[in-house]
Amino acid sequence: MLNRTIFSRRKFLRANGAAVALPFLHSMPGVFGAGSKVAKPSKKLAIMYIPNGIVRRCFFPGEEQGELPGFVGGFNADKSKNQKRKQNTPGIYPLELTPTMQPLKDHKKDVTLITGLDRTFKNGQDVHAQGASCYLTSLSPVQAAEQGVKHPNGRSLDQVIGDKVGRTTAFNTLEISCNGFTAGKESIYFDNISWYGPDKIAPSIRDPRKLYDRLFAKDSFRSNVTEITDLVLADAKSLSLKLATEDRATLDEFITMIRDVEVRMAKLEKLLANADIRVPKSEVLPRGEYIRLQADMMLLAFQMGITNISTFMIGPERWDATLMYEGVFDKPVQHHNMTHNQKGKGYLEVQKIDLFHMQQYAYVLKRMKEIKESDGSSMLDNSLVTYGAALGDGSTHQYYDLPMIVAGRGQGQVNQGRFIQCKSGTLNSNLWLSVAKLMGLEIESFADSTGLISDMWA
Repeated sequence: MLNRTIFSRRKFLRANGAAVALPFLHSMPGVFGAGSKVAKPSKKLAIMYIPNGIVRRCFFPGEEQGELPGFVGGFNADKSKNQKRKQNTPGIYPLELTPTMQPLKDHKKDVTLITGLDRTFKNGQDVHAQGASCYLTSLSPVQAAEQGVKHPNGRSLDQVIGDKVGRTTAFNTLEISCNGFTAGKESIYFDNISWYGPDKIAPSIRDPRKLYDRLFAKDSFRSNVTEITDLVLADAKSLSLKLATEDRATLDEFITMIRDVEVRMAKLEKLLANADIRVPKSEVLPRGEYIRLQADMMLLAFQMGITNISTFMIGPERWDATLMYEGVFDKPVQHHNMTHNQKGKGYLEVQKIDLFHMQQYAYVLKRMKEIKESDGSSMLDNSLVTYGAALGDGSTHQYYDLPMIVAGRGQGQVNQGRFIQCKSGTLNSNLWLSVAKLMGLEIESFADSTGLISDMWA
C-alpha cells in the first residue's frame, strides 16, 4: 500500500510524471529551508530466501566429513535416514567460514551464523510448498487446522513489522522475486514467502521493468517515460549547484546508479526479446545479472526512503525448470533435480549453486557497506539482512538445522562476526521474534515462538 501523505513529504526530482526520491543529503536543510532537519537513518530489514535447502556438509561447521545424505521423495521430510542429527553445544563461538561461506570472507566481521533452528512441519503436505509459504509465518499445519486456516499462512513477519515501522515510508513493505517465468510451473505456495493473511498473497515483483516502474513512475505507471535519468538530469544539475561537495558526490553516485540499472535492464530485456518465457525453458535471464539487478533496485528503494522492509526471494521452491547459472555451468541446469543426486561427488555440483547464491548475498552486503547515509554510517550499519532456507538439506527434505546468516548491526544492537549455536530444536520463530524486537516492535511472541535468541544482542 502506498502511504501518500508520507510520500508527498519526501524531496523529489520530477519530470513528466516521473518522481525520483532523493537519498538523504547533509545539505538538505540549506536547500529545502532553514527549518528542515536531517533525519536519523531508518532501520532497514531485508529477508533473503534461497530455495531447495543447502549442501549441509559444506555449510555447517564441523560437518565436512559427514555422511552423504539419502533421498526422500514425495511430500514427506526425513529426520533420521542415513544421517544422524548433530546436537549443538549452545553458546557463542568464533566464526570460521565453511567452504560455502567463503564468498563472505570480506564481510566476516559483518555477519553471524546461527545454527540449531527448526521449523514446525507435518508430513503429507508438500515439504517444498510448506517450506516457502510457511517460512515467514511459522504457522504449522497443525496450528492452522486448530485455527481453521485452510493453508498454513498467517500474516508473515515482514507484514507484521511493516504494520509498525512501515508507516514512515511510501510503501510498508516491498516484495521482490527472482523467478523470471511469467507462467507458473508450481502453485503459488512454492513461489511466495510474504502473506497479508490466510491465503492472502502479498505478491512479489519478478519483472525488473515492473519493479523499476513501481519505484520511479507516478502512480506506479510510467506515463510515457522513456528513461528517468534523461528527464531529471537537468533538475539534478540545478540542485547539485546548491549542495556541499560531499553531497554533490552522493547525488552524482545516486544518479549514476539509476542510470546503471537502466542500462542493465535494457541488456536483459534484449536477451529476452526472442525468448518465449510463458513456459519455463533454458533461454532465460542469466541468474547472476538478474538477481543483482533486482537487488540494486531494492537498495535504491531503501536509499530513497520508499520502503524500509523488503523480502527478496532468490528463487522458487522445487520448480524443475532449467536456469542459467552463468559462470558456473556451461548450460542451464535444474537446481531441485540436482539436490536429489548428491551421491559420490554429486554434492559438489550442488554446492556450486550454494556458492553462487552466497556470492549474490555477498554482493548485497558489499553494496550496502558502500552506500552512505545521512550521518555518515553505512546502510549496512543501519540494517538487518537475513539469508536462509526453509530446508536444512534439499536431498532429505529435512526441516531441522535450517541454514541462517544474519548481517548488519541494526544501529549497534547486534554484535557480528560470531557463530551462535542455539540449542538443537530451537524454533525458527524465535529468530523471527528476535528480528521483530530488533526492528522496534513491542511484541512478546510470534507464531509458535517460545522466546528470544538473546545471544544476538550486543
